[in-house]
Amino acid sequence: MDQTAERADRLAAQYREEGYCVAEGALRPDEITALIDEAMRLCREEAAKLTGGDAARGDAHDMGRFLAIHFPHKLSALMRETLAHPRIVEVLTRGIGPNVKCMQSMLFIKNAGKPGQAWHQDEDFIPTRDRSLGAAWIALDDATIDNGCLWVIPGSQRPGILWPLRQHQNPEYDSAPESYDYPYRDEDAIPVEVCAGSIVFFHGHLLHKSLRNRRTSGFRRALVNHYMSAESLLPWWRPNGPIPPTQDLRDIIMVAGHDPYAYKGIVDVNRPYVRRESATPAMS
Repeated sequence: MDQTAERADRLAAQYREEGYCVAEGALRPDEITALIDEAMRLCREEAAKLTGGDAARGDAHDMGRFLAIHFPHKLSALMRETLAHPRIVEVLTRGIGPNVKCMQSMLFIKNAGKPGQAWHQDEDFIPTRDRSLGAAWIALDDATIDNGCLWVIPGSQRPGILWPLRQHQNPEYDSAPESYDYPYRDEDAIPVEVCAGSIVFFHGHLLHKSLRNRRTSGFRRALVNHYMSAESLLPWWRPNGPIPPTQDLRDIIMVAGHDPYAYKGIVDVNRPYVRRESATPAMS
């Protein structure tokens, strides 16, 4: 077995056992630079259009106005291409299965002082029928405790239970609901500090959160993509959004293997949008 396959097998084994794993240095420095440049372009040009404003000035302060841009792969050829990055595919095809589809991307900005997101499970927001949801969280900056890295509770995906959600008033987090009534303590959590270019993979049932960026300047940017087994249907919609109730949303992109439902065709109904601090997301 070559070193690449051995490394991917080791990461996938940790993903299945602990609910997360880290591929350190998965993207080259030039790939990260290109993604950051593209993120700045999206904030300068596309985000201004989505929020009904004129093109922004294009400096770092303009990027800092937003918490996240949802579905940036529909605005950027580079981010669409990154959905199927080889370092992502080599882990997902071992952790999820040989046939993998993507249904979502998110570009998180998280400027200095911006809040994190409370404990939650992504499968609450993107339900799959076979519990195969997984995320690839690409660090565009070094993610540390003080600038708001991810925190996870290892093994919390094993029960396969979606814990209840409630609203909160904690200013440490944005307005997305938090999970509660689970049998874990905050002391069970560990920070996932990673360098830019690393990818954090985590299961859709894993409890995870992030805290406020406590630095006085600078970003904690991340490109986060969500994937699932292509064998499963995707009963996903937003109650107040453009997606009608469906048992299998076909707004997907295949990143590996064969699509057993290709005969249904592909639709384009999810629209990119910008999330600001006060806006509650319709998905994780």
